[in-house]
Amino acid sequence: MNSAASPALATDNGPDVFRSPPHNLEAERALLGAIMLNNRAYESVSDYLHSDHFSDAVHAKVYESASRLLEQGHQANPITLKTYLEQDALVQEAGGMAFLTGLANSVVTVINTGDYGKLIYDLYLRRELINVGQDMVNDAFESSIDDTALDQIEGSEQRLFDLAATGQTEGGLAAFESALAQAIDMAEAAHRRDGALSGTPTCLDDLDTKLGGLHPSDLIILAGRPAMGKSALATTIAFNAAKYFQTTDNEEESGKLVAFFSLEMSSEQLATRILAERARVNSHDIRTGRLANEDFGKLVAASQELYSAPLFMDDTPAITISAMRTRCRRLARQARSDKHNGLGLIVVDYLQLLDPGRMNRQDNRVQEISAISRGLKALAKELDCPVLALSQLSRAVEQREDKRPQLSDLRESGSIEQDADVVTFIYRDEYYLERKQPQRGHFNKEADYQDKMGQWQADMEAVHNVAEVIVGKQRHGPTGTVKLLFEPSFTHFDNLADPGHLPEEMG
Repeated sequence: MNSAASPALATDNGPDVFRSPPHNLEAERALLGAIMLNNRAYESVSDYLHSDHFSDAVHAKVYESASRLLEQGHQANPITLKTYLEQDALVQEAGGMAFLTGLANSVVTVINTGDYGKLIYDLYLRRELINVGQDMVNDAFESSIDDTALDQIEGSEQRLFDLAATGQTEGGLAAFESALAQAIDMAEAAHRRDGALSGTPTCLDDLDTKLGGLHPSDLIILAGRPAMGKSALATTIAFNAAKYFQTTDNEEESGKLVAFFSLEMSSEQLATRILAERARVNSHDIRTGRLANEDFGKLVAASQELYSAPLFMDDTPAITISAMRTRCRRLARQARSDKHNGLGLIVVDYLQLLDPGRMNRQDNRVQEISAISRGLKALAKELDCPVLALSQLSRAVEQREDKRPQLSDLRESGSIEQDADVVTFIYRDEYYLERKQPQRGHFNKEADYQDKMGQWQADMEAVHNVAEVIVGKQRHGPTGTVKLLFEPSFTHFDNLADPGHLPEEMG
């Protein structure tokens, strides 16, 4: 924004009646004078007040020069400022050295410096609100195929949020004792849970034991090569979390919502997958209509169970980070107005399909992915809920003998690993092993073929319907591998039974 005051605005009272944008020149002069009189007064406003917050361009120039001097450890007074400002056209027009001396001499007290700063910042916000409103009106009058009304609404919401979130006059450094008190409160709450999860449960027991659930403000990455079951696992976790929020007795968790952004599949395809998984019906049979009457009855029963689940889906392709943030905020606000507890989980399928937005769109794909991962982490912190984002892996996995993924395989950007609180990988040995089935024509002797075939069948039986979730990074916990049951025909993940706990077969 130009540091000069905005032009006067016409009112509805008539074409010749104008009103000036909100400003207070006296407060600006009083603040600048107080800083020159006592440089320590600058400390009370330096965290949030910047030169472009001043309505008068000359005042902005003086404040900017004083800030630079003070941050370099020098004194800021009319004498030192003269060196930097005496040749400035705006300052010369205002009176030069006499103007600077007049600012310093006009101060009565420096006690109200903080109040002056907050007033100047508040008036700046009001001027910016006027600018946003004018831009909204002008944009609405312009018709563009590439810029729909909904796009304009989301853009305006983003500008309003950015205006509210930047330059807060509160916050800053806090005493360690306050952080320590919060840590004790968290430990006490964990003790009262008596071993229960501290985060949102996935209802996959071994995974919950390893992660402690999905924690608020965490960015969790679930990565894997195609056909490993990333989307299926994310869908399972999203539905399990939604059912937990619907049925839990925990007052803080009860009634929370789950938002699922599916950039790869349509909402209908996603719903079909969840329906097939819950009804234990082959999803391909649902799409092709090859359903027995018994299977159709299962679908009807499962749909009744799913109908009331607090799960919301968005299948907008190539949605921008800012649009996703706006929609999540809107859903959280709507949830609280409906006496729910806001958002409990956000799922993004998948990260590389997100649009970084016009501000972050670049020729360098690595920088775009970095902007996306930063945006997802910021979203998790802003809404204080876990964000589970799926990610593709590079083809480097396929070149290794052991195809279990590792952190270096994250596609296109190391910043994903840096921004994420938890990085997990989904891996199925069965997928690769079944492609190594021995071929009779490759053996000279039948006995050699039968030996190799027998070994292959034994290996396949050992990994049949077994998936591994590899925790490659966990900021606040251990890494390692957990095993899950995966039924491909139903795209269903579940707890893997411990062989030691299975009942003995009856002879």
